[in-house]
Amino acid sequence: MKTTYVIRHLVEKALYIRRLTPDIENEINYELTRLGYISDADYEALELLMSEMDAGRIQLVATT
Repeated sequence: MKTTYVIRHLVEKALYIRRLTPDIENEINYELTRLGYISDADYEALELLMSEMDAGRIQLVATT
């Protein structure tokens, strides 16, 4: 089975633009639901995203 780390790539996108947009958040939620599990790489990426948000370096925005 090939692992694609879709969530990790979405987190990288959010880190690059320094915003968690509704589109990115919805795609992350979709992937979590679709897969039913989370890989170690994706888990670490989500941890990084949350810590960056907690530190105020990533904004949660209402619209794109």
